[in-house]
Amino acid sequence: MALVHGVEFPEHLYYDLENQMWYEPLGDGTVRAGFTPLAIELAGDVLVFTPRRLGRDFEAQRSFATIECGKWVGAARAAFAGIVVAANTDLEARPKLLNDDAFGAGWMLIVRPSQDGWPTRLTTGAAVGAAFEAWIAAETYKGRTE
Repeated sequence: MALVHGVEFPEHLYYDLENQMWYEPLGDGTVRAGFTPLAIELAGDVLVFTPRRLGRDFEAQRSFATIECGKWVGAARAAFAGIVVAANTDLEARPKLLNDDAFGAGWMLIVRPSQDGWPTRLTTGAAVGAAFEAWIAAETYKGRTE
């Protein structure tokens, strides 16, 4: 586990730092996706989670869910292209799960990537801690509006 600002980030996950998303490969070729705890800390209390409809395609760097929070309303952007296979219905009913357990019960979607090389540009393993610290230090998130 990598410790980032007092939060443990599992090193087996793949992270898209720019969009603050995490991805977990599942055994059947699908990938579970969610927001990082840092994203949720910046966004505030999650009020509404609206996933893209099941069976719908999405493009890389485009929305595959919408999140409405106390401090922010915007898109959860995908790191790669794919199709939505499942959405977390518990999260739709209780959006605060994302605040309470971003790496567990607060997962957002299960997707099927369009290509095998989906994790190529993502951060994983021992590099996770340093990469997140650099992202925080750069403060590029402060200029992002959605």
